[in-house]
Amino acid sequence: MTGKLGPEALAAALAATGAPDAAVTQGPAYGEDAAAIDLADAGETLVVASDPLSLAAESVGTLAVHVACNDVAASGADPRWLTHTLFLPDDDPDRLRAVVDQVDATASALGASVVGGHTEVLDALDRPLCSMTAMGTTDRFVSSGGAEPGDRLLLTKGAAIEATAILATDFREECLEAGVSAATLDAAAGFLDEVSVVPDAAAVRDAATALHDPTEGGVATALVEMAAASGAVFAVDRDAVPVRPETRACCDALGVDPLATFGSGALLAAVPPDRVDGALDALDAAGIAGAAIGSVESPSRDGGDPDDAAGTVRLDGETLAEPPRDDLYPLWAARDAGE
Repeated sequence: MTGKLGPEALAAALAATGAPDAAVTQGPAYGEDAAAIDLADAGETLVVASDPLSLAAESVGTLAVHVACNDVAASGADPRWLTHTLFLPDDDPDRLRAVVDQVDATASALGASVVGGHTEVLDALDRPLCSMTAMGTTDRFVSSGGAEPGDRLLLTKGAAIEATAILATDFREECLEAGVSAATLDAAAGFLDEVSVVPDAAAVRDAATALHDPTEGGVATALVEMAAASGAVFAVDRDAVPVRPETRACCDALGVDPLATFGSGALLAAVPPDRVDGALDALDAAGIAGAAIGSVESPSRDGGDPDDAAGTVRLDGETLAEPPRDDLYPLWAARDAGE
């Protein structure tokens, strides 16, 4: 099955951590965005995150940089260095140049340097696969698992920013056939310029007890992952989650839930109640929209009520204990089946 591993399979994979190292202050864990390594001599923490990208063929280089850098930023660090592993389905020089130019331009805009990597042709592929590792340093690592009961949950920009850009580009013809206007799709394609959460994280990280970067599975999956990492229950108002008109139009046209599809571009933050206004003001000063969408609660002590178990998200009347499968995968599968 295409997509993320389920929580149990992922936990088993993440348990294979090799030799223990006291400098690793945050290792692989379900729901966490990045690893943290204590640089004792420098008084800082090195934050490291890796992600592969293959399905958004038109913008694979751009999104690969943003997705990896977002994980570093969502851990309280500024992304500084990148290593780039690129697998191509053929030796077409135009395809190579397109991906490399995307990586170079996006990294330059973020102030990050590409310091190494590997490129090769793998003819078993039908599209480029770009695996990016981002690194940065911070004097305050912010994990996904630090949310405390009573905290408020904030979301920047809106749901499905990344998915909107993918729908408007990779699925443009399908959207047009479903009645979405060309003008709406042109505007939606521009959402690709907003998938970075580096400025979002810089604005709120001092106030946040926890940060998380919605990616595959969108806001809904990010909520489940962050609740599980924090050992908490999240209560969320679906109507409070911002969904832009272009997102609504594209998602409705192709039967996609905006809360359950690729969400890069949004940042999920847990913030103490007395710091919510300051965090929202900081976002506003940076020109970034933010909204309070819910709150953090304690799980039931006896574990008898599944709606109050640690790692549960109550989304209006719906209870989520497992991350949903991303709604874009059936669209890609249907396209591949029709080829």
